[in-house]
Amino acid sequence: MEVEIRVEPGRQEPKLVILAGEESGELRQLAASLSKLALGPVPVIRGEEKLFLPQGVFLRFYADGKGVSAQTAEETYTVRLRLYELEERLDAARFVRISNGEIVNLDRVTAVDLSLSGTIRMTLDGAVYAYVSRRYMKKIKETLNLGRRRGP
Repeated sequence: MEVEIRVEPGRQEPKLVILAGEESGELRQLAASLSKLALGPVPVIRGEEKLFLPQGVFLRFYADGKGVSAQTAEETYTVRLRLYELEERLDAARFVRISNGEIVNLDRVTAVDLSLSGTIRMTLDGAVYAYVSRRYMKKIKETLNLGRRRGP
């Protein structure tokens, strides 16, 4: 496979073009996977300042009663987007919704604690804890491959 990158000054978002001799199911699947990638930064607010931070710096996004907050290892920012809007913009391979009020960055999860009562507590960088709600339990177990193991 041949790969080429061209830089166009002023372009806001990357554009990918797949050139092939004929269309196939694999190419359609590749195009669908690539279109889901979210490479753009997240707009956040710190005081009067509007910043655009790369997605990888965020530990989590959560509803805090007066809006949505974005937490990094160092600081917490305000986000003017709703959680469902963020969920659409974020890289689906990296970010997962764990409750109605929280989205976490799987790359920043350092530990997962499964309790006997059936709850899941995720530890993120910097000793930040996030709890998976019952509604999202099955999805998270599948995402993290935490299903029951069957004997031989």
